[in-house]
Amino acid sequence: MSKGITSQSKDYAAWYTDVVVKAGLADYGPVKGTMVIKPYGFALWELIKDSFDQMIKETGHVNAYFPLFIPKSFFAKEADHIEGFAKECAVVTHTRLKSDKNKGIIVDPESKLEEEVIVRPTSETVIWSMYKKWIQSYRDLPLLINQWANVVRWEMRTRLFLRTTEFLWQEGHTAHASSEEAEKETLLILELYRKLAEDYLAIPVHTGLKSESEKFAGAEHTYCIEAMMKDKRALQAGTSHNLGQNFAKAFGVTFQSKDNKDEFVYATSWGVSTRLVGGVIMAHGDEKGLRLPPKIAPYQVVVIPIFKNDDEIKTIKEYIDPVLSELKTNQIRIHEDWRKESPGYKFHEWEMKGAPLRVEIGLRDIEKNSTMVARRDNGEKQAIDKNELAVQIPILLDQIQEALYIQASKFRDDNTYSVTSYDEFKDLIKKNSGFIKCGWDGDPKTEQAIKDETKATIRVIPMDESPKDLLCIYSGTPAKHEVIFAKAY
Repeated sequence: MSKGITSQSKDYAAWYTDVVVKAGLADYGPVKGTMVIKPYGFALWELIKDSFDQMIKETGHVNAYFPLFIPKSFFAKEADHIEGFAKECAVVTHTRLKSDKNKGIIVDPESKLEEEVIVRPTSETVIWSMYKKWIQSYRDLPLLINQWANVVRWEMRTRLFLRTTEFLWQEGHTAHASSEEAEKETLLILELYRKLAEDYLAIPVHTGLKSESEKFAGAEHTYCIEAMMKDKRALQAGTSHNLGQNFAKAFGVTFQSKDNKDEFVYATSWGVSTRLVGGVIMAHGDEKGLRLPPKIAPYQVVVIPIFKNDDEIKTIKEYIDPVLSELKTNQIRIHEDWRKESPGYKFHEWEMKGAPLRVEIGLRDIEKNSTMVARRDNGEKQAIDKNELAVQIPILLDQIQEALYIQASKFRDDNTYSVTSYDEFKDLIKKNSGFIKCGWDGDPKTEQAIKDETKATIRVIPMDESPKDLLCIYSGTPAKHEVIFAKAY
């Protein structure tokens, strides 16, 4: 266990907070529930962001930006949508402050807005008000727009990265001429989210459908990716929504079809957020701190020179600079730690920060024309000839990326259970024993009863579900779906 970090087994929540703060990812903002993302944490988010941004641009999507402030009247147009967000909305009622001799700075009562403004909790309403202007004909479709933005949801219980009052995310909003096109788009994005999670974050996920009670407010149906964290709880890591024609009808967005008929547009929306950073921490972290997948690590390689004086610094620089230059040319992200701290102090710090590879170089290594390379994922150390370093480093990074995914997959599989009785279900949930596969009769009342009794929810109806011959664990009637239950963040 790293000094200053609570043990996972003692208090997982405290371990998580300790790692986030002590590894320099984020800190608490001055307003309750807000978060300051520090440079190291933001670099991690940027790499996740850039990876997905490239994916969606390759599939024809483009980025735009929409206002942070939304007229309150817009929300009234889509009743189901506002019902899902009403309790979390921040509302702007006045436009200025003024000085008061007795009370100091106060809200100027004369600046009250004629119509209150909602601080963006999500952007469907404002975006569809604009789509009404932009879409006239089938020739304007499909409209494939994404934005990277911040949103505000006044959460009661917050945790850094996982649930904060303000957070960063991407939200895609697309418009289509047919239901089939919208559904195809929804599933395309779901697959991109799976690829992001598994290929970049090294987090295995289940893909599938949300139940009616768990779907996005205002959606026809919601698809999601669900991941297991090291405390065996589920994390909803991304969602893709088929909105049908609900928002088009609410905002009067129609198009002239090829048959010269006015038809309502079909819509999708989809998003992932800085919650993914929390997922990476919890899926891979250990008692020493972070273990970052190389593809999204701010520094893939940290060089720790071991020296006593300026002459030794010069010698080490001359020895290693040509190799580092070659690695940087090959897009390997490298940090050289020349601080005059002890090697042990720096080893400890970069283990906490999760740097995938640590390269140690001292005069003894130079004498051997070698370097000492340590893997963060498994702690293995090996001497590598300097002339082989530029070749071996990329290979090791690929191995670490794969190893983290394999470890996370094994952990999930080892903590996934198929049950046929409600007693067995309750026993496993009581022990917080991960994902539970079972039959469900499809009745929302059954789902609510299980939730009330156990605090477990249906996380996903998997794409590869096999309900045939299954009985609902609660009602005992034939199962409509095979689902995955879990306690969740």
